[in-house]
Amino acid sequence: MSRRVKEYVDVEDHVSIDDLILKLSEIRDSLPEDANPEMRLRGDEVFGRRITIAYFRAQTEEEAELEKRYADAAREAKELELQRLQAELGLVCYAAPGKRGKLKIVA
Repeated sequence: MSRRVKEYVDVEDHVSIDDLILKLSEIRDSLPEDANPEMRLRGDEVFGRRITIAYFRAQTEEEAELEKRYADAAREAKELELQRLQAELGLVCYAAPGKRGKLKIVA
C-alpha cells in the first residue's frame, strides 16, 4: 500500500441546511487522519449542482494488485509494439549511456 488514492464523495444539492451540516459532519468524522480533504461546488444549471468532497486514502492491497497487473500488461504491450516497429523500420534501440536510461534509436 505505497500509494494514496483520491476518493470523492458527492452531496446532493437539494437538501436542507441541517441535513447538509449533518452529512458534512459525518463525512469529516469518517475521514482518515491525513486525508487532506477539499470541498468544491460542481455542476451547472442544466445537470444540477453538487458539493464534492475529495480526499486521499491509502490504497488497498486489492487495488495495488490490480494496478500492478495492468501496469505489467501495459509495459508488455509497449515492448511488443516497440519490437514490431523496430522490425518494420529495421532500427535497433539500445540504452543510451548516462543515468537517465533513455532509449537511443540507431539506424
